[in-house]
Amino acid sequence: MVRNIAKDIDPGQPSVERVALVTGASSGIGAATVRSLRERGYLVYGAARRVSRLTALEAEGMRALAIDVTDDAAMSGGVERVLQETGRIDVLVNNAGFGAYGALEDVPMEDGRRQFDVNLFGPARLIQLVLPTMRAQKSGTIVNVSSIGGKIYGPLGSWYHATKFALEGLSDALRLELAPFGIRVVIVEPGAIRTEWNTIARENLIETSGDTAYAAIAHRVRDVLARADAAEHGSDPRVVAEAIGTAVTARIPRARYAVGSGARSAVLGRRLLSDATLDRIIGRNMGTRD
Repeated sequence: MVRNIAKDIDPGQPSVERVALVTGASSGIGAATVRSLRERGYLVYGAARRVSRLTALEAEGMRALAIDVTDDAAMSGGVERVLQETGRIDVLVNNAGFGAYGALEDVPMEDGRRQFDVNLFGPARLIQLVLPTMRAQKSGTIVNVSSIGGKIYGPLGSWYHATKFALEGLSDALRLELAPFGIRVVIVEPGAIRTEWNTIARENLIETSGDTAYAAIAHRVRDVLARADAAEHGSDPRVVAEAIGTAVTARIPRARYAVGSGARSAVLGRRLLSDATLDRIIGRNMGTRD
């Protein structure tokens, strides 16, 4: 699948070491992306809330940053450290995120706001912090890891889908806004990927709505998510990491890379099907419609 999305690699890239910052680097897509970029010659800073989980990647040559993307001081300090040590930032991969699943009626507003803080406002703030350097360099690539959940939707995922739809809109506007400065903006839309995200989303779903008026729907949606996470259905995180590596080294990257199990068919379905038809298909799949 990765070979099918490969673009022409720029043979004229300078030999000077390029610098990348990857959030959510402690596992899954983030950890795989760190390795993918290092294989392509980047000096990579990996950020996570708990740096203790970055030990293995540090042993491989990554530089660890303690960054919570809801903490402005931590984000500012992390970017400042990268610039002090290297003087440049060539790639920002906004990968940190989670899914606050549950019925809208059941999810406390505080949790909804945190979903936006992590999935949208954190990435936006990091972009603000790296842009002065990228503009001065007249180059840079920003990769926002969205989801097919930023294109299609499902019951009990309203907060999560809202953040990913918003991230897609932010990225589209930025792509035009930053083009005059030589800065590229890429959206990556993973499908079903085997990571901790799925387990956390399922647990959150049942904790929030497992014994409410939405309990029957919650358990059906939990089962659908579990099937997507199974080895025979979900894709390895390296599929997404390779797409990110391809995008940042491409002479002209795509605006979007839909990768992983079910991603392309989901995006195509959104493009071709009416809302009513898509509602029926998703509702039947999730068990909310006959």
